[in-house]
Amino acid sequence: MINPTRFLIPRITCLLASLLAAWAAHTPDKAIAEQTAVLEAPDQQAEIAQLGEDWVRIVRDPRGKPLALEVAIVRYLPAAQAAKAGSKQRAPMAREYVDLVGAIHIGDLSYYQQLNKHFRQYDALLYELVAPKGTVVEQGRGTSNLNPLGAMQNGMKSMLEVEHQLEQVDYTRPNFVHADLSPDEFLQSMESRDEGFLKLYFRLIGQAVAQQSEQAAKGESTDLDIFTALLSQDRPRMLKIALAKQFESMESMLANISGPNGSTLITERNIRALEVLRKQQESGKQKLAIFYGAGHLADMHERLTKEFNMKAVDVTWLEAWDLRPK
Repeated sequence: MINPTRFLIPRITCLLASLLAAWAAHTPDKAIAEQTAVLEAPDQQAEIAQLGEDWVRIVRDPRGKPLALEVAIVRYLPAAQAAKAGSKQRAPMAREYVDLVGAIHIGDLSYYQQLNKHFRQYDALLYELVAPKGTVVEQGRGTSNLNPLGAMQNGMKSMLEVEHQLEQVDYTRPNFVHADLSPDEFLQSMESRDEGFLKLYFRLIGQAVAQQSEQAAKGESTDLDIFTALLSQDRPRMLKIALAKQFESMESMLANISGPNGSTLITERNIRALEVLRKQQESGKQKLAIFYGAGHLADMHERLTKEFNMKAVDVTWLEAWDLRPK
């Protein structure tokens, strides 16, 4: 007899890996530039209005078939500069800006190749990684199977036929700046907030159950999608489609896990990243970016808007997973 829990495990594993991954964790190239919309375009304004909700999306064809999983890059200008630019100036031409670059921790090789090219334009690229101060991320470094998180990520990488962020992003470039807590700071923050890994785990399970109920009300089932994908001859692509639906709703899940008072996982790490951002601005650097997991960006958007008096003016979407039939 088939044990149905075998097919629930990949779903929970995906959600847990996405959550835990947040703990580990020039001119733009032509492909990116061609995707950048003009400021006055109606769809661009609609996308900007929805920031805080949609940082990861599934693109579908007219029949509703998934084509790709995309991640947002959003550009922010100082409010006064944005007002002067109006609709006549493309945001990428600004001299001073901050980009929020959403990260998916496993993705297609082409996604990371585009990011590596795109990152060359910045004076400083702030990145996430809970690690001791001074840690150097060697180029091509992966994650060990001796670490439970590493084992999950490596398993997903193999199962979906994708690449891992730490292996493909070149963190050795001189403009890369660490902007995250150290492990000691992370644990101290959790203790002061009376948080614990077990509490976060059960919150995660609660959110997964709630999401499952919402899907059931719509006549959808991720577990059924995964079961079907595992039996498919096109298994990697079908699994990517099933799991892409989880990534698409990950921001709201992480926000709910954090609760009204925030969390170490999201809030405290974002505060640290923006402290580093302010120091980089004070040092005279103008072309800046924050490269963090997409689940962090709704909170960062609010903080850039309110605390830094910046305005989102431009949205670019990068394809992280190709979901098209081969």
